[in-house]
Amino acid sequence: MSSLWSLRPVLTSLLQASQHASAWTAPLLARTMATLNQMHRQGKPKQPPTSLGATFGRPQLKAVVLKTMIRKPKKPNSANRKCARVRLSNGKEAVAFIPGEGHNLQEHNVVLVEGGRTQDLPGVKLKVVRGKYDCAHVVKKKQ
Repeated sequence: MSSLWSLRPVLTSLLQASQHASAWTAPLLARTMATLNQMHRQGKPKQPPTSLGATFGRPQLKAVVLKTMIRKPKKPNSANRKCARVRLSNGKEAVAFIPGEGHNLQEHNVVLVEGGRTQDLPGVKLKVVRGKYDCAHVVKKKQ
């Protein structure tokens, strides 16, 4: 508590300086300052924890395909989106989108997945990387 009392002269001088401040600094010090009692009751401000993405803070993850499936997109769009239920290397299961036309994925194939939401598929936050491990490149069409 004594450390808060040592801050009192600094806080009062800041408050007096804000009253004599120019028009440029007025919005910064416009809010009323918290009283010493309020600061003591609230304690130090805590930073919110950083949220991890779909790949849990890693750029890519290795995964094993559990099953391939077809998902329907949200309302204005209509198509059959190819997806795969995968078990990630950290033990969690997720649904990953398979980009491109046609794929060769089957159960037990090993794939590399990266973060990347598919906008019209709710709950799908991962994409399969084509051309890595068991997932082949997109085949070029003949003219």
